Amino acid sequence: MRNKELFRGRRKAGRIVGLVLTLALAVSLLSGCGQSKERLTFGTGGTAGTYYSYGGVLAQYITNNTNVKVTAVSTGGSKANLQSVQDGDFQLGFVQSDVMAYAWDGVRAFEQDGATHDFRTLGGLYAETVQLFTMDPDIKTVEDLKGKSVSIGAANSGVYFNALDVLNAGGITLDDIHPQYLSFEDSKESLKDGKIDAAFIVAGAPTTAITELATTNGVYMINIDGAIRDSILSDCPYYTSYQIPAGTYPGQDEPVETITVKATIVVSESLDEDTVYDMTAAIFDHADEISAENAKGAELSLENATSGMTIPFHKGAARYYAEHGITVDTKGE
Repeated sequence: MRNKELFRGRRKAGRIVGLVLTLALAVSLLSGCGQSKERLTFGTGGTAGTYYSYGGVLAQYITNNTNVKVTAVSTGGSKANLQSVQDGDFQLGFVQSDVMAYAWDGVRAFEQDGATHDFRTLGGLYAETVQLFTMDPDIKTVEDLKGKSVSIGAANSGVYFNALDVLNAGGITLDDIHPQYLSFEDSKESLKDGKIDAAFIVAGAPTTAITELATTNGVYMINIDGAIRDSILSDCPYYTSYQIPAGTYPGQDEPVETITVKATIVVSESLDEDTVYDMTAAIFDHADEISAENAKGAELSLENATSGMTIPFHKGAARYYAEHGITVDTKGE
């Protein structure tokens, strides 16, 4: 009897030890998984736009090639993303290069809210092109817009300020035109219906609204070049010159000269250097794979990432670019 009780006691003790070891291993594995993937939120744009679809692809590549898990979320765009980074709700965000300059300086769209310096540049991605178009063959230049009804985007939007810059450089004020504050789709329909004479759209070319109008009705693209472009580039360093290639739109037989701002990724200033270095590498080391999943990936390059940026880079991104022979500003001096 004593031997049987001793055997049962030892067997019970063995089961307890085995259970403890199993639980310890499970806790260890779970703990390891939790520590390996810090969760970060990436503010993009509306679900029908390029920011959201492209942001999802970039989030996937960062998650697969770093020790952080990035989730792309739909937002109201550039200003909302910058404010959410400032508030600590997002750690990454898409912004237009001009809008982030407004935020840094506390001007234009950020005049009432005030400046924010809680973000840093990771890198520029692709051109967001200032496109001025019409269905009227008599409108050939920016100066020809005087006295016309022109869509200049929603009030205080990025398009609105881009349009103002072009008009002002051409010696035109809002009093000289009949401004209409329309979305891309509404601009297309209003041109088709003869309610407006011309429209500004700022987006990667080709832009769906312009393509549809060019296909069904025909459009004329107006060059933004010469002294007007020179003045804008001189006064506003976040713009760069750009040429829309011939054939971008149906019936467009000649290249179109214009200017662009740049779709840019910003990150929270508080993110650690190694994390931002790894995220930068995850994007630019995989440019070919990314371009196979989203057409905008074709514009990924180190030159595009670093040129025309007026806001300081995060030190982690700067380290990556330095390894590839490019020095960028990290202090805003």
